[in-house]
Amino acid sequence: MWTQFSILKNSVPRPFAFLFALTFFFAPGGASAQNQCTQKLSSLPTAPEFFGFRLGMTKEEVKVMAPQTKFGHTDDFGVAKTTINPSFDPKIDKDKYVGVRSISLDFLDERLTSLWIGYDETYSIHTTDEFIKQISASLHLSGAWTSWRSKGQQLRCDDFQIIVSQIAGGPSVRILDVGADDTVAARRQAKEEERDAAASGTSDPVGPAGASAEPEEIVADKTSKTFYAPGCKPTKEIPESNKVVFKSLEEAQKSGFKLAQICN
Repeated sequence: MWTQFSILKNSVPRPFAFLFALTFFFAPGGASAQNQCTQKLSSLPTAPEFFGFRLGMTKEEVKVMAPQTKFGHTDDFGVAKTTINPSFDPKIDKDKYVGVRSISLDFLDERLTSLWIGYDETYSIHTTDEFIKQISASLHLSGAWTSWRSKGQQLRCDDFQIIVSQIAGGPSVRILDVGADDTVAARRQAKEEERDAAASGTSDPVGPAGASAEPEEIVADKTSKTFYAPGCKPTKEIPESNKVVFKSLEEAQKSGFKLAQICN
């Protein structure tokens, strides 16, 4: 890429060289595009740093791996959380989680959507940069990491985000499904709108002759597994063969569909 750039640069008159350089580096195919991570969760290999955990696994699968796991209450949005503490819980086989202080698991609709692991000072790697190098190799990650808060680094990929930071003398890593975060945000927003409507007395509106107004249908694309909230339309018309209609946001989400990004 650099050789190609040098050849093209030398063929451009000097007054236009600076403008050409900006166009090259910031164009969709330029150097900035090379720094983006386009990987998907479905393509990630197994990483030894995660000790067998992976996003998308069910509570039952987690229970097989760690029988002592107790799951917390599932809230109104379908979220449940739990923590495993190899360093403190005598029931856990510490030899299975060498160098691990604690593991936090977040579930949405019974599936793991966020995994956080905190390592202690006995772990083989002690710095953020070293851990980033190792986890990038294990997961075959590409792209440029950026700063996160005061001492951390993050990498945003196609449908997941990974964060590495330093806590209590050891590294920590979190990998999360960004689509799940969007789903929870959509559910919270829908709940707030319901409360606002109830508070203002506009819930359960009625039309002429006292008939209840029909709720708006939720249109979805079964190819991309995304749905569009009322008032949000797809940029391109969905072919009839791919179109799915749901009666509510909850029905679409429980069917495995996620809110389209343009509706956020």
